[in-house]
Amino acid sequence: MWHVVCGDNAVKGVTRVVGEGLSLQVLRDDLAVGPLVDVDQPPCAERAAFWQAVWPAAVQPAPDFSTLGDDVHWLASLANETKPVTVWHGDSASEQLMLCRVAAALQRSSLPFFEVPCGTGDSRVAWRRAVAMHAPDELVSLYQPRLVSSSRRQQLGGQWRQVVAENAGVRRWSNNRFQGEGYLTTDETLLAACTQEWQPLARVMAEVMKRSDGFFATDFFVFWRARELAKAGRLAFSADAEAVSYGELEVRRLS
Repeated sequence: MWHVVCGDNAVKGVTRVVGEGLSLQVLRDDLAVGPLVDVDQPPCAERAAFWQAVWPAAVQPAPDFSTLGDDVHWLASLANETKPVTVWHGDSASEQLMLCRVAAALQRSSLPFFEVPCGTGDSRVAWRRAVAMHAPDELVSLYQPRLVSSSRRQQLGGQWRQVVAENAGVRRWSNNRFQGEGYLTTDETLLAACTQEWQPLARVMAEVMKRSDGFFATDFFVFWRARELAKAGRLAFSADAEAVSYGELEVRRLS
């Protein structure tokens, strides 16, 4: 059995549930943000360039984003697998997109395909639960794999093709649907959290993250948007954002 999870933070808990000898595939790409136009076309150059821009220069070593194509090759090989596939997912837009992506890869395959829902079904900040947010004991009780029907495979695969074609900057998940948008809503939330007085950037970023219903806005993603707003003359930093971590910066809004 293949067990598929979104991101390294989910690995420990899932491994505790199914054992050390499992076939575990970790898909690390945060599919909720950034262009998807070449996400299924190795070497995924545009997607890799997006993550290279998002990654803070002061955080080294940076990941090798050229390996995004490895996910594409693994997904393409699934149809020829003999082991069933189980996808663990919660209310994270990234996890839901991962589920859709795997379904699209298996659409013409008869390979048994299971899902382990670990969310609440509500993607608002106060209610949502990602797989990694559960303690191992909670995951044990949630480990009730459901066979994904042929019709559900078709539905999920169709959603994946739709979001790839839409190629939005941000994808929010709500009521079992993905809603694409640009970066404007995130930027406006970030600007609204700033004042013309200096304050810690980390505090401002936390305000944005806790208001991001429908997707998990990560610290690096929000830091990137702050840097882009600074380049556009909307924000000012107390030091060079390319040389220090965001925890060392203060920020203020420019009039």
